[in-house]
Amino acid sequence: MTEYGVAGVYVGKPSVLGHRREQPVLSAIAKARVEAPELALSEINLDGDDQADRTVHGGVDKAVYVYPAEHYRAWAEDSFDAVPGDFGENVSVTGASEDEVRVGDVWEWGEALLQVSQPRTPCFKLAMKTGRKDVVPAMIDSGRSGWYFRVLRPGTVPTGGVMKLVERADGPSITEVYLVSYANLAQLDPSRHDALFALADRVANAPALSAQYRAGVQSTVERWRARRAG
Repeated sequence: MTEYGVAGVYVGKPSVLGHRREQPVLSAIAKARVEAPELALSEINLDGDDQADRTVHGGVDKAVYVYPAEHYRAWAEDSFDAVPGDFGENVSVTGASEDEVRVGDVWEWGEALLQVSQPRTPCFKLAMKTGRKDVVPAMIDSGRSGWYFRVLRPGTVPTGGVMKLVERADGPSITEVYLVSYANLAQLDPSRHDALFALADRVANAPALSAQYRAGVQSTVERWRARRAG
């Protein structure tokens, strides 16, 4: 059984992150480390956590956001000043990466059972939180997205120790999902188009992929097909 270290757990409530077009922007991306040894996890959130707008953040398919702690060294090498917890993650883990984690993987965390549902899609709130507009394209280009879990079984979870991979899915990896989501067909060698379409079909047909993310992938593929037909 593969185990991944829990380096930290973070929660936060919506607050004013800044202003955009003279309007306050509410977000819970600013999170604080949980010092208690354990806390409750529901089907929606960790105790003490919430989202400002569940049409784009949170919900049953994005109940827990996990981010590899090792990525922060790479961000530092790219001249980004960030430490674990800064990207709004709920759990900072060691030993796992987007290349290996697959949509549909099932993890055990304390009493809870979780399933990988999709990658993180960076938005302007991440740029506001970090004070760097270039963090969004940098996350997309690097693939250092992290991933979301849906909760299959709620329960009490520890803020240290390990998370365990208990079922490896045959779905696409988080890296593969990201590749399909952000590939530029116009800039890709035509000889690679068929392989990309095949991967896109595999991603779109992954049973455990969240419905919202699947719709985005399907929309992207429709644009590709229209471009290629034209």
